[in-house]
Amino acid sequence: MTRVYVAGVGMTKIGRHFDKGFLDLAAVSAFKAIDDAGGIEPEAIVVTNMMSSRLNEQDSLGAYIAAGLGLRHRPAFKVEAACGSGGAGVFNAYTMVRSGLFDAVLVVGVEKMTDYPTSTVTSALAQAADAEYELYYGASFTGLNALMMRYYMEKYNVSRDEMSEWPVMMHSNAVSNPYAQFHRKITKEDVAKSQVVADPIRLLDSSPIGDGSAAVLLVSEELAKKLPNKPEVYIAGAWMAVDTVELTNRDSLDRIPAARVAAEKAYKMAGLEPKDIDVVEIHDAFTINGVMLLEELGFAPYGQAAKLLNEGRFHPGDKPTANPSGGLKARGHPVGTTGVYQVAEVAMQLRGDFPGLRVDGAETGLTTNMGGDGSSLSVHILRHI
Repeated sequence: MTRVYVAGVGMTKIGRHFDKGFLDLAAVSAFKAIDDAGGIEPEAIVVTNMMSSRLNEQDSLGAYIAAGLGLRHRPAFKVEAACGSGGAGVFNAYTMVRSGLFDAVLVVGVEKMTDYPTSTVTSALAQAADAEYELYYGASFTGLNALMMRYYMEKYNVSRDEMSEWPVMMHSNAVSNPYAQFHRKITKEDVAKSQVVADPIRLLDSSPIGDGSAAVLLVSEELAKKLPNKPEVYIAGAWMAVDTVELTNRDSLDRIPAARVAAEKAYKMAGLEPKDIDVVEIHDAFTINGVMLLEELGFAPYGQAAKLLNEGRFHPGDKPTANPSGGLKARGHPVGTTGVYQVAEVAMQLRGDFPGLRVDGAETGLTTNMGGDGSSLSVHILRHI
């Protein structure tokens, strides 16, 4: 088996891309990644997306994107795992290269959301939950996360003010990120005064709707050795795990077990522990996701992450620094491509060329991308050579 390197990355700014079609947006990040890798032509293409069937009325996404990029006559397919599609796609590409069957695989994530009314997008996002036993009875995706947040806050005696530290930090981190959707700092008072979406979740606890595309080009160690500019970052460990889609069959509302399983497997593969990680990009579609995932990844004891945040942990300058990109909350969350953004961002942090808030001297990084409210989790650990 071969070591898998991140040879190239590409991203678009997240926001309202009314001037670009679905393929146009994907092409921007794809060609950036190929150029960043020195013009390597991929042998296979993995496209990550959640809602093309519902919003864009476009299936056959692998062939559609590959042919549109001028990359015909090779394997190409779409990977979908709800909001965790991007991470699942990177994991698939990683296994393809590590198996030795391919030397270069391009992962392209793309999502167009702002062309549609908020109600339509919200309905499409809700399909990440159980259609028969949750959506049928009127449970919204935000409502399900609100159940988790309320349970967590009451069980561990965490205040609304303590929980608000997460979105405040995310907006602060995103200010210097040119790819971020928001470049505006907020306060805890702003969070407290923002509209209630599903109590206790408020508007400023929630990630925004936005368009975006990100790409990473993964190559084998054999190919990396032949490149004029050898890639500096490789995937040292990766794993993916799933759980029930519906919350009713989970052991507890304050746990995301699939995240713990995926993280433990990835740590073991990489020969690392949580204390070794310098920078982490965590899936925080809602504040509660970011807080709980800090705990599942081993960075904080259960029930303590929010309190530690308020003591200054996980902020810039700490180890690990959490979401220097601004996370889903402020960088943005074009759902099917978020996990690709995370891998690209951490790779750039380790290379030392991330254009936003940098974690100086970072040598190891971790990403975790979640589908639904804990039904699908991927974890990738990256290292600098």
